[in-house]
Amino acid sequence: MHASSAIQELSETHILGDRTEARVVKARETDRRPWLRTAPVCGLLQTHQVSHAGVMTARAPYQIVRIHQSGLYFLACIEGEGRVLVDGRWQKCAAGTAVALPPFMVNAFQAVKGKDWKCCWVRYEQQPEQKPILSSSSPVMARYDGCGLWHAVEGLIEEASCAGLPAAMFHWVELIQNYVERFAQPWQQDDRLWRLWEKVSANVGRDWTLNELAADAHVSAEHLRRLCRRSLGRSPMHHVTWLRMRKAAELLSTTPLKVETISQAVGYKNAFVFSNTFKKWIGWRPSEHRGRM
Repeated sequence: MHASSAIQELSETHILGDRTEARVVKARETDRRPWLRTAPVCGLLQTHQVSHAGVMTARAPYQIVRIHQSGLYFLACIEGEGRVLVDGRWQKCAAGTAVALPPFMVNAFQAVKGKDWKCCWVRYEQQPEQKPILSSSSPVMARYDGCGLWHAVEGLIEEASCAGLPAAMFHWVELIQNYVERFAQPWQQDDRLWRLWEKVSANVGRDWTLNELAADAHVSAEHLRRLCRRSLGRSPMHHVTWLRMRKAAELLSTTPLKVETISQAVGYKNAFVFSNTFKKWIGWRPSEHRGRM
């Protein structure tokens, strides 16, 4: 089935299944959703705008779909494999891989029949005054050793379930945040890419070319391709498109601007071309994205 048509069939879904094992810690006692009702509470998670974090071994028919996620969702796979919707198509998320899915877009996860999927997650709430964890140079899906994060989340769950000492929980929360930032802020490893993508992100409406991007990064076009493939999992021009679609999704979700205006703002003079590109990457047309909110 074509990726975009498969996405269109998705609807808000929360299927854990009888065979999935999960443990969760939440930030607020008032979060009484059925699957979070008995979770221990750690108010210190709110320091970093974390709504909840957890560890699980997912098994089919596990499937989660959030049509309009309001905050960053970070998931790291420790063992086995599952499927995650990334760049408009289902992709394998296996051991040693993590995904950081930005707000205002669809999030979708599913277990593979016959395979365990051991992973941990951290779910954020996006506040207007909050400095985003994801930058323009953050990968969406990349190699990542999530074992440290798994143990930190487990440690927080245990502490919140038992003694609940604030000092101990503080250290677990800071560790969790640090592990997420290690993935989401790769400029710590390569300053060239960070400066380049911050510049592009600040002006996504510009008609960027590969040679211009390479010149700004002070590398050859071929070397820039290699750097982007390694750190972001996509080509430079694909990342430009991703930044445009991410910005468009944000504007559609947070402003009343017309689709034609947003199309121009993110670099598309032809609104029809913009609409087709948005559908390919996000799964539906811009007008549908706003309606699904």
